Amino acid sequence: MDWTSYHAATMSPRLTNSRRTSSPNIPANYRNHSWLCEKAILAPKNDAVDKINLDLLQTIPGDLRTYRSVDSIQNDHETVHYPVEFLNSLQPPGVPPHILNLKEGAPIMLLRNIDPPKLCNGTRLAIKKLMPHVNEANILTGNYSGEQVFIPRVPIIPSDLPFEFKRLQFPVRLSFAMTMNKVQGQSLKVVGLNLDSPCFSLGPPYVGCSQVGQENNLYILSEQGKTKNIVYKEALRN
Repeated sequence: MDWTSYHAATMSPRLTNSRRTSSPNIPANYRNHSWLCEKAILAPKNDAVDKINLDLLQTIPGDLRTYRSVDSIQNDHETVHYPVEFLNSLQPPGVPPHILNLKEGAPIMLLRNIDPPKLCNGTRLAIKKLMPHVNEANILTGNYSGEQVFIPRVPIIPSDLPFEFKRLQFPVRLSFAMTMNKVQGQSLKVVGLNLDSPCFSLGPPYVGCSQVGQENNLYILSEQGKTKNIVYKEALRN
């Protein structure tokens, strides 16, 4: 299956293991913000989400712009132990990547609170103009939908690492696809659920399925026609 067709939600049946193609409509509709904000692909893990997002980014026209973060260690005495190349390779949860690829018109999601309640963690936007130090975008969701805003680079310090590491980067990710946990609170009309990789619990698939009000707007991808429900038997023993 090609992800363009999957995102357009034109495939059938609801649970499929076939590779089905259809007329791609992302290049024709990605500028339509109403169409864009009602649709999303959901996956359990960030690596699957990142791959889908990059694949779909290639389908829309325009020049690709790459932003590289500035990474540093807060404690100067530890600099020798953590070279810049190592810091660049880190991808902590909730932190934008070192290499951020964007195009004008692409949907993005904020990873930090910038200007609550307008610009909060989880707000979806569409890029209007890409610039070196600040990007212009239109808000897609919430009470401020349609408003134009500017997204600057901000310093981000993860709290779940054994050392103090700072990344200066635009606090956004592409949001053609999102993790199932990140979609909570979003209003979606059409959802594509990628269950190729296990979810480790029943909560995320339930969240993903519950984002749509009609069964015929839910599309599930599973190569084997099913997904694993991982249970640790040790936890069930007396």
